Amino acid sequence: MSNDLPTQLTLPVARRQSPSLNPVWRRRLKGLALPLLIVLALEFIVRIGWLPSYQMPAPSEVALTLTDLAEGALWKHIGASLLRVLLGFAIGAGLALAFAAWVGLSREAEAYLEPTFAALRSIPSLAWVPLLLLWLGIDETSKIVLIAIGAFFPVYLNVVAAIRNIDRKLVEVGRIYGFSRLQLVRRILLPAALPGLFTGLRSGMSLAWMFLVAAELIAATKGLGYLLSDGRETSRPDIVLAAIIVLALLGKLSDGLLAVAERRWLSWRDTFTGQDSQD
Repeated sequence: MSNDLPTQLTLPVARRQSPSLNPVWRRRLKGLALPLLIVLALEFIVRIGWLPSYQMPAPSEVALTLTDLAEGALWKHIGASLLRVLLGFAIGAGLALAFAAWVGLSREAEAYLEPTFAALRSIPSLAWVPLLLLWLGIDETSKIVLIAIGAFFPVYLNVVAAIRNIDRKLVEVGRIYGFSRLQLVRRILLPAALPGLFTGLRSGMSLAWMFLVAAELIAATKGLGYLLSDGRETSRPDIVLAAIIVLALLGKLSDGLLAVAERRWLSWRDTFTGQDSQD
């Protein structure tokens, strides 16, 4: 009986040490499961005739359209939209950070600015388009300003909330140690507000892509929004869906880059990240 005991004890260990898929890749594969299921379901539904192809083309047909566009003007449209989003996001997020720091640190600034900002952020994106066209014309400036407006408010709101939610005791400790206002911001307020800052940046980036489509649908000769409008006017739902897919991929890519930066800058945090199902 004593000879069997080591074998019984080592079997679970051997099973635990068996090679398994990397957790990161396992999570990514799980993320692909739902899109693949939707694609397969749509392909089946369209092929058997439950959905007319002139309204919802099969995913394989959309893939062929994407291939044809990639050999033509698709990259020109992607480049134009990407440049507009990056410029608009940089302007909007930069201004939002400046105003958020001012309002977050000063009650007097909050009293002057917050009521106006609260009213402005309630205005729908399409309501800005006619005014910007009248003021700035149909060139690039109006589109970039509209995107900047879309990126401004999520960053502003999240950074103000992050600053105001910092534990008062941390600020008092900084004052006890004689920190100047600049040292207080750099060593206490900024690190504590970084999680809210990255949340705001990611929300602002997603809204920048939404406002881009609003700008390009109204007045543009190139860009993914223009491609959407062109597909609608020519009754080509495959082009519309192809443009939507490219927008989704670009949005996911930009959000993923911000998520990587967030993990790198906030690697010092020891926070709850959820549980696996087996736990």
